[in-house]
Amino acid sequence: MIAFLTQNPVGIVLLITLQSLLVMVLVLLALAFLMYADRKVWAAVQLRRGPNVVGPWGLLQSFADLLKYVVKEIIVPAGADRFVFFLAPMMSFVLAMAGWAVIPFSDGWVVADINVAILYIFAVSSLEVYGVIMGGWASNSKYAFLGALRSAAQMISYEVSIGLIIIGIIISTGSMNLSDIVHAQNGPYGIFSWYWVVHFPMLFLFFVSALAETNRPPFDLPEAESELVAGYQVEYSSTPFLLFMIGELTAVTLMCALVTLLFLGGWLSPIPGVADGVIWFIIKVLACFFIFALVKATVPRYRYDQLMRIGWKVFLPMSLGWVVIVAFLAKFEVLGGAWARWATGG
Repeated sequence: MIAFLTQNPVGIVLLITLQSLLVMVLVLLALAFLMYADRKVWAAVQLRRGPNVVGPWGLLQSFADLLKYVVKEIIVPAGADRFVFFLAPMMSFVLAMAGWAVIPFSDGWVVADINVAILYIFAVSSLEVYGVIMGGWASNSKYAFLGALRSAAQMISYEVSIGLIIIGIIISTGSMNLSDIVHAQNGPYGIFSWYWVVHFPMLFLFFVSALAETNRPPFDLPEAESELVAGYQVEYSSTPFLLFMIGELTAVTLMCALVTLLFLGGWLSPIPGVADGVIWFIIKVLACFFIFALVKATVPRYRYDQLMRIGWKVFLPMSLGWVVIVAFLAKFEVLGGAWARWATGG
């Protein structure tokens, strides 16, 4: 059986399919409880209880919401392009899930351990913009279209900063493979060997850019309830709206995983001598998601002109300048090659 799965072409396709389904099921189950945690954090900040009725302590609330969305009637606006209208949420969901194909949960625990994993994630995240634009355009509503335009401009603007920040990581590692990036952070000092130390300014920029890239508060301008009434999603209901929501939450969790892999050592233990493993990866992703949820509950929404000004006049010059600085530090192996892990082997 093992020989069939590893040597036969049909077996290899079957193995990859099973691995992909396993990752997708685990991610979707995790999303249900992360949504619950997100609502609980928001409720705690506002001094209220949050979900607490369905299941023990409200743990099954997300599954009840799922059932509610599935059985509700799907309403399509008059004059809408039906094919594109339904294709848009499906595209947002599928592309968000596709990004997890190259995410290593532990050493060797990855569906596709490719050498251009960073480029793959860039390609997938760039295509996610099309789902939003198609949803806004196909709805045949000016408000939905305005929300789609806002979202497209916002996502494209902050993708530039995220790309430049990751280039600094690639310069330090000498590889675009996510597993290699984690291995490069495996040093004798544990948590202080990770990239958050030598790339600390960019950790903050990457986190804020991730908020804007995924349309999370305080940068949820495409929705802007006071102006656009949910933006590009305004005409969606039932399962299509659910796909948009799951796609957005999946993208948020993917960004948490990227922060973990690029800056926080992935599956590496923070304490030298303690075993590495997938449990450390999960803990770090949950910690990042908690900060995402806390920002949502505590920071007021920015104006759109403020959002774009930060992206183009602050983050872009800073991230571009950091690429030049890291290139210089890596070239001359400053501090024993702290920025040149390709030369020192981590």
